[in-house]
Amino acid sequence: MKRLSFILPLLFLSACGPSNNETANTASTSESKSQAASTLDTTTSKDFSAHWLSQNILLLANVESNNQYQLTSVIDRQKASTALKAINTPNWVIKKYPHLQSFQAFEINIPIDKAKIWLKHELYIESQNTQNASKHLAYVQTGEVLDDIYTSSTNDANEAMELGAVIKADGVHFALWAPTAKDVSVNLYNQEKQPLTPAQLQLVEDSTTGIWHGVAPFSKNNESEKAEPLDGAFYQYQLDVYHPVTNKIEHIVTTDPYSISLSTNSLYSQIVDLDHDSTQPSNWNEQQRPALAKPEDAILYEVHIRDFSASDQRLSNEENRGKYGAFTEKDSDAINHITHLRNAGLNHIHLLPAFDIGTVNEEKGKAIDLNTQLKEVCRLAPKVSVCINELDDNLTLSDVLKSFSATTGDAQALVTELKTFDKYNWGYDPFHYTVPEGSYAKNPEGKNRIVEFREMVQSIHNMGFRVVMDVVYNHTHQARLERTAVLDKIVPNYYQRLHPISGDIEQSTCCDNTATERNMMAKLMIDSLVIWARDYAIDGFRFDLMGHQPKDTMLQAREAVRAIDPDTYFYGEGWNFGEVANNRQFVQASQLELAGTEIGTFTDRLRDAIRGPGISVQGDDIRRNQGIGNGLRTKPNELNLHNEGNAPDYYLLMDQLRIGLAGNLIDFPIEDRNGHQVTGKDIPYGSQPTGYALDPADTINYISKHDNQTLWDNNQYRNATDLTTEERVRLHNQSLSFALMAQGIPFLHMGSELLRSKSYLRDSYDYSDWFNRVDFAKQTNFYNIGLPPAEKDHANWPLISALLDKNQGRDQVAPADIQFSSKVFAEFMTIRSTSPLFTLASGAEIKQQVSFLNTGKSQQEGLVVMSIVNGKTAPDKRFNEIMVLFNTSPNSQTFATELANGYQLHPVQQQGVDAQTKESKATSQGFSIPAFTTAVFVKFRG
Repeated sequence: MKRLSFILPLLFLSACGPSNNETANTASTSESKSQAASTLDTTTSKDFSAHWLSQNILLLANVESNNQYQLTSVIDRQKASTALKAINTPNWVIKKYPHLQSFQAFEINIPIDKAKIWLKHELYIESQNTQNASKHLAYVQTGEVLDDIYTSSTNDANEAMELGAVIKADGVHFALWAPTAKDVSVNLYNQEKQPLTPAQLQLVEDSTTGIWHGVAPFSKNNESEKAEPLDGAFYQYQLDVYHPVTNKIEHIVTTDPYSISLSTNSLYSQIVDLDHDSTQPSNWNEQQRPALAKPEDAILYEVHIRDFSASDQRLSNEENRGKYGAFTEKDSDAINHITHLRNAGLNHIHLLPAFDIGTVNEEKGKAIDLNTQLKEVCRLAPKVSVCINELDDNLTLSDVLKSFSATTGDAQALVTELKTFDKYNWGYDPFHYTVPEGSYAKNPEGKNRIVEFREMVQSIHNMGFRVVMDVVYNHTHQARLERTAVLDKIVPNYYQRLHPISGDIEQSTCCDNTATERNMMAKLMIDSLVIWARDYAIDGFRFDLMGHQPKDTMLQAREAVRAIDPDTYFYGEGWNFGEVANNRQFVQASQLELAGTEIGTFTDRLRDAIRGPGISVQGDDIRRNQGIGNGLRTKPNELNLHNEGNAPDYYLLMDQLRIGLAGNLIDFPIEDRNGHQVTGKDIPYGSQPTGYALDPADTINYISKHDNQTLWDNNQYRNATDLTTEERVRLHNQSLSFALMAQGIPFLHMGSELLRSKSYLRDSYDYSDWFNRVDFAKQTNFYNIGLPPAEKDHANWPLISALLDKNQGRDQVAPADIQFSSKVFAEFMTIRSTSPLFTLASGAEIKQQVSFLNTGKSQQEGLVVMSIVNGKTAPDKRFNEIMVLFNTSPNSQTFATELANGYQLHPVQQQGVDAQTKESKATSQGFSIPAFTTAVFVKFRG
């Protein structure tokens, strides 16, 4: 995902990128027939510091006590005003809007019917001083009063009816919430996008709800035939609505925010019935969704749909490359690999965003990939460098990129030139929330993409996996009147979160933030989730930047989905930053706030302790911030800057790691590095506690994901340059073992078990298959394929070049290394999935059954010793006790303890591929563990 221009330490930010879809989606034209008569210049004004909160309460910043204020609306060039009366801010306002508590409160005396009319026009505050001189002071933010008027009762906009185009017995019912619109109609089109007869349906507003609705009756070929619905017809909404960005009544033609089907490139919404056979693959309703006894049993594998098959050389159908259809293959390298992982215990496929996005051209022949010949590249992008140079037109883009030296920036320069023309994007660019993305479909037109998406889900289920979908309700790809904006065109300034003074759309997430604290944005999110769960059989949801959403909205959403799918699981990024940080605007769905809810949040505590803290640091700062899993503490060299500057305390990292292994619990008891008896919350993580969870399902344990450098690349930054290739692979495997051996829920980045590299690229969200490839044939990890894109990593080029020189090829892996890593990874997964002791279901069980040896002041450096004993709840039928030892040092270690008596190495490791791990011993004197090894010892039940 594209990064912000500033660094947020210890956060992973999700983001969107620029659009490269050259086909316009929505049309917007300005009409001056009802232009407001305003003296305020909107091209220079940035003052939207008035907030109309409820019918009778308004807040205003920068008030002068001697002035008088009035709310003014301009209707058909005529001004209408009402006086404002200064009052003490009501307690409910302070509680609900803490970020506005310094504003002055005013009372408005305005009837509800007049308020609704005024909200359809320009609104601003005028002030008048003691000399009776008046001036415009501020425009008015109206999102909150729209909620108050249209959604605060028990049977209004957010409860009243289904929105969108719904096929019913008497025709197609259209419903669009657009309370500030002056006129709304529906334009109807046939399959060829030609107007139907009649071509337009005028909608009527329900003044109570603000919903415009109408019914298009069923069409008939002749009077003797049975009436059929307009199933498969296309449509667009046409609105006249005042838009604050232009200060004009805009004549807008746009798609439906409640679309459930779209044309190619999302130009038109489509009328469909998701229960109809035409939208479903064969036996769709008979598919078996794998059961999950409890969320802690989940093992999550993060997959990007295009990455999954873009480089697969064993596809039976070439058209499936990078598409939904790749998951229906029977004998591809990717399918064989995940089948191998399933047999080891993997049970969830987490799909990166697969809803409609605004950044990839879906039209056939209008986007390129690595297999595109130069003649086609130059047809689409004639000005790029390879088209100016005289090269063979029959060369593929891959041929050209392979010809560049890996020591230069040539490959990244070409990839960067072409990124707006290619098929690649992570997908964090929401366009329509509830329609499958068309670029992943062989045919993106209308129902076809729905069927193909469902075929993918059905195939994944049939392979024995549950399906998680990555969703992005925290921002839109664009807003205002931009090409891929939808919501902000229909109800301007409502769906997006605005700066309290300037009225600019907040962009802390990367793009145009949504206001999920508003009732109709929350409704849109919840309705969308219900459709994905009910109609697409999605088993769980991962929420991008979930901390930008209210906790109560997340809980409400989960209950709505649970009504359909009782064992759904919600998790997401609970980072605390931006304009909503520290509950500034509402109680966030953040790490600390979600404790005990069993909505999981990614924990940076375990991640940073293992791989090193900081996610966007550059140069020497990367080298300074070492983690336990880098094997550096006793192998220093000239590029090893650990333990200098802002390097974290090693023994603090060890304490953080132990708490992470214990489910990140607030109240897990432990002896800390100072010899004190403390709990998880007492171990610091910057300014926050390390332990923040109350239940293991609160915690998602991960070492890497799509964001930032891959684990392999991150480790090459931080590892000592004289580590051998074998040692590097062992450290990599051990890093992954921490997530798999920890209480809580493990989350694994696709290809991390294959030593996946992105050639050091920090943010690959839009940088083509070249930097995002995964080889499931296990022959290469695509390391050192050229310096990473300058836009993201130019400052790191000198360090990367120095590392490549100092490593002397020790960071280059062979197929045998990749295959070894894959097998060791599967063994760890098997160990976890076959013992309930690794998936304890409550904080109480963890505190009773998990403990750590080798703690306190006299602990052996580089050694974590975790004990798990059998319990009364869901006991392990084979093992009475498990002892996991993580030796992160470059030397063999012995941990002296009489407790080792009766233990033996886990059968999986005894029979495994790692000869070095097999050297691990348990004797009456203690445990002996080779260097860079995670060894699992078991005591069988008597």
